[in-house]
Amino acid sequence: MSATPRVRLYSRPGCHLCDDARVVIAAVCAELGESFDEVSIDDDPALVERFGEEIPVTFVDGRQHDFWRVSPDRLRAALTAG
Repeated sequence: MSATPRVRLYSRPGCHLCDDARVVIAAVCAELGESFDEVSIDDDPALVERFGEEIPVTFVDGRQHDFWRVSPDRLRAALTAG
């Protein structure tokens, strides 16, 4: 597993789409030997301002990858590209 997570999930408690995204991200990361972390936007007013109702937001390698829903195929492709 990489020391620094390549995938970051921005979420908020009680968000069913966030729960769905977390399951997909965890499965794809486990399959590929990658790690991910999760940040609650509720802990940072700047993140609430930035992402608002677009959560969950997924970043891969520091770049925004997806929001609302996470496609396992797209996430897998992003993590294996290059």
